[in-house]
Amino acid sequence: MEEKNYDLIITIVNKGYSDYVVQASREAGATGGTIINALSSNSNDTEKFLGITIQPEKEIVLTVVESTTKNKIMKAIVENTNLDTIGRGMCFSLPISKLTGITALNSKNKK
Repeated sequence: MEEKNYDLIITIVNKGYSDYVVQASREAGATGGTIINALSSNSNDTEKFLGITIQPEKEIVLTVVESTTKNKIMKAIVENTNLDTIGRGMCFSLPISKLTGITALNSKNKK
């Protein structure tokens, strides 16, 4: 298990915008991310088309980063995707208490 402090940055955006999140996070120092497709369950997000209810698709980007770089990376994500605009999505972080299996972060730190 790694003893360094890591955080998980979770960014939720409309479908098609995850590439901007990953690009911004990489430029700010992250090594990558995981993209998960999702559907919004917010009733305000549903639309009707020809009488059929359509749930807007979302993408969730999970990015594990060292705690010391979290703020820089989150700021880059918000600026690159305009998340400070209502309806664009959200970005938040959670601390990670234990971490194993992240070889990309380990090899980056050894260089």
